[in-house]
Amino acid sequence: MEPDAVNDARLAADIATEAGALLLALQGTMAPCRELGTAGDAQANRLILDRLRDARPEDFVLSEEAADDPARCAAQRLWVVDPLDGTREYAEGRDDWAVHIGLSIDGVAVTGAVALPGLGVTLASDAPPPLAPLPQRPRMVVSRSRPPAEAVKVADALGAERIPMGSAGAKAMAVVRGTADIYLHAGGQYAWDNCAPAAVAIATGLHVSRIDGSPLVYNCIDVSVPDLLICRIEWADRVLALLAQAD
Repeated sequence: MEPDAVNDARLAADIATEAGALLLALQGTMAPCRELGTAGDAQANRLILDRLRDARPEDFVLSEEAADDPARCAAQRLWVVDPLDGTREYAEGRDDWAVHIGLSIDGVAVTGAVALPGLGVTLASDAPPPLAPLPQRPRMVVSRSRPPAEAVKVADALGAERIPMGSAGAKAMAVVRGTADIYLHAGGQYAWDNCAPAAVAIATGLHVSRIDGSPLVYNCIDVSVPDLLICRIEWADRVLALLAQAD
């Protein structure tokens, strides 16, 4: 069967869910420790790469846990994978971690799935959830330990409730699932941190961009994607204006 957006999204969701099940099973065999995170990264990465090679042998893959092949930069289709987003949270036995399987076509995150195994949920770009009612007071997900100054300033200006959370995927999917309204990150991420979440968020009807309003671009030589904004459309202009003032 030839790849298409629906088949790609179902493949991404199936692989992310399978990797999540593997990670949950492994988490049940070890006490919380650094070694648990290391083992989870390696085992999930192996499973994901094997499944993608079997299903899409012509495509390139960029994974956080695998050596990069510079030949990918000339490819139209690139799978962007984070086998275990939130290794720290996973190793601590928390549930705010994720598995990311994204597909970039011509540099655009068009298809993706994000598994939240600790919550028993996989969200994919072919079947996004309906948007929840918008609360009067916005809720912003932020880093548990080091919320970026830009996020703190915007949250304070909006009078937003700040919700500490672990992985990038967990934060982005909180907005997708309607338990938060704004995810603003600055200070450094990589393509695998946000390609799959961006694809799912776009499919859901959310605003997705860099914090200067420019689009996210993937499959560059430099794999860094240093900042992003995922939020309800209703808040996008206000947040971007506040960020511009901060400059």
